[in-house]
Amino acid sequence: MAVHAEQALPPEAYGPIPDDAADDGVSNIPITELFVGRDTALDQLDAALTTPGGVVLRAVSGLGGVGKSALAARWAGHRATARLRWWITADSATAVDTGLAELSCALQPGLAGLPAELKRERAVAWLAQHGDWLLVLDNVDHPDHIGPLLDRVRDRGRILVTTRRATGWHGRTTPLRLDVFDPAESVELFTRILTHDGSRETDGARELCDELGHLALAVEQAAAFCHESGTTPRAYLDMLRQWPAETYALGPANADSERTVARIWRITLDRLADMPLTGEVLRILAWYAPNHIPRTLLDGLAPPPALAAAIGRLAAYSMITESPGGTLSVHRLVQALARTPQDDDPHRQDSDITHARQEATSRLAKAFPTDVESPEHWPQCQAVLPHADALARHSNPEHDTLNLSYLLDRVARFRQDQGAIEAAITYFLRAHAIDQRALGEDHPDTLTSRNNLAGAYESAGDLTRAIPLYEQTLTDSIRVLGEDHPDTLTSRNNLAGAYESAGDLTRAIPLYEQTLTDSIRVLGEDHPNTLRSRNNLAYAYRSAGDLERAIPLYEQTLTDSIRVLGKDHPNTLRSQNNLAYAYRSAGDLERAIPLYEQTLTDSIQVLGEDHPNTLTSRNNLAGAYESAGDLTRAIPLLEQTLTDSIRVLGEDHPNTLRSQNNLAYAYRSAGDLERAIPLYEQTLTDSIRVLGKDHPLTRTVWTNLEAAGGA
Repeated sequence: MAVHAEQALPPEAYGPIPDDAADDGVSNIPITELFVGRDTALDQLDAALTTPGGVVLRAVSGLGGVGKSALAARWAGHRATARLRWWITADSATAVDTGLAELSCALQPGLAGLPAELKRERAVAWLAQHGDWLLVLDNVDHPDHIGPLLDRVRDRGRILVTTRRATGWHGRTTPLRLDVFDPAESVELFTRILTHDGSRETDGARELCDELGHLALAVEQAAAFCHESGTTPRAYLDMLRQWPAETYALGPANADSERTVARIWRITLDRLADMPLTGEVLRILAWYAPNHIPRTLLDGLAPPPALAAAIGRLAAYSMITESPGGTLSVHRLVQALARTPQDDDPHRQDSDITHARQEATSRLAKAFPTDVESPEHWPQCQAVLPHADALARHSNPEHDTLNLSYLLDRVARFRQDQGAIEAAITYFLRAHAIDQRALGEDHPDTLTSRNNLAGAYESAGDLTRAIPLYEQTLTDSIRVLGEDHPDTLTSRNNLAGAYESAGDLTRAIPLYEQTLTDSIRVLGEDHPNTLRSRNNLAYAYRSAGDLERAIPLYEQTLTDSIRVLGKDHPNTLRSQNNLAYAYRSAGDLERAIPLYEQTLTDSIQVLGEDHPNTLTSRNNLAGAYESAGDLTRAIPLLEQTLTDSIRVLGEDHPNTLRSQNNLAYAYRSAGDLERAIPLYEQTLTDSIRVLGKDHPLTRTVWTNLEAAGGA
């Protein structure tokens, strides 16, 4: 007896998906139990996706891990009102087709036996004929992957896209760029995950979220690990700093291993592997500060078209952000990963990261101006300074190179000139250590870095460390370079200045005189170093009370400085100030006060209100007013100078202490001992602590306090 095989119905026998298939509501939107903030972004989605009319497309772009999918799920699950709300993982054209096929089965379960391509076609046909639906296309890698779908349903429904691609949407939609959490939001998310089943230690949560750059995935990953393992926020922060590669890969035991920060960004870079320059650019940018990176720091890395293409690709995938002003930004966690070697990650090989660090150092060293004293160079110094600080902070001192020493020396000189003495000393110490290790004690660059370190100590009033360093440097310079080498002359001049600062004029003046004689013979009358040497000798004469020699020397120096350097050069302003001071010391206030007033006006215009030399100029003008008995002008000027000095230089800077002493003296001159004596007492306490009891300024304050009737 024959057995007849059952025949399957042809596909068309299934018929189209019924019109009412979604009437009872169909949704597969993920549930978002832990969600914080994002109110503005949610409101923007409301405004975009509730507009009447044909199909509405809205793309949410941003860095991997920033929280795009969570935002989409929150809006779709809590604010969208469509009867059909369907989530599709859309990271490829194939994935989009799979998601649409699954939608057809959700609308009509009987279609399960159809081939995938027919199920996809049934779903698209239904969407094209109906309007009350929302598709969430998550993690779209390229607009072309969803182009065919958009073309078919252009007059219907709503589509919400999440993507790392910030570009390529022209003509379809304007992406909503999602940024990292506000600090308060990231701390709230971290705390809610950490404490969701009971109280936990939360101290350090804000610092940890700061370190993670307030990136949603990183905060969630850290909080879940801390919750599961019992690790405190501060302990996790320590792990991040000591074992970054291992910590970035951590997650709770039941988490998706593909959803760690390290893995997500590796996948992104895998998609850029056809352009290796993108990885090199990212690794170089990783050593700079996260924001306001001058694009010019990448000039010459590759031919301009190739470099522009690499930057464009990185920006397209939200790995970097381009600003209209010609600067770039990189999330600090992207930077941290790009600086951290990982053997199994082709984008984070140790040799590539070392090369990037050296390249970043070289580029900063070339970008930081050599002449840090000229105001026209200060904007460039300020633009590059945060990136030099970041490079120094992230570089292991064991790997320091001569290029870094060269950079740190100039950064330190700029900081010293701007009054940030402690930061300058830190960099001078590191630069000198590099030179000693790489070049040896007798190399000219090592002598120079030792001299500069001594100068920073002198600026800080630490003469007990400055003078021995200067003396050692001069001895070595004579032995290595010779008596007449310009660096030897500079070293002798600086040692004389330190002796003068210590009140030892019997050693300072002969050294200054010898330096000036040698400078004229070796460098010439008009060399800037000769002008500086003449100014310094005049200052020493004035300090010794020898105004008959000081004033003509100051006048000659000012005339020559204006002719050689220009009237707005900082050294010219310094010379002008010193001549005014000499006139005042001679009791010639009719010449001193107008010159002081002119110097202050010029200093504000050239140097700015907060430059240390401007503060000194204001202090000196106030002193001249005081000498003229005009305390109504002197005291407000001294009060302003002290306030600004504390803000700009810090409470312990020697110039701040001088300003404090001078204000106390003015109060005393006005007969206001109730304000003078406490200020003297505070200044004396601070001077002893900062400068030592034998420092000339400390002795001056002590004498003034006794004269005012204090203890």
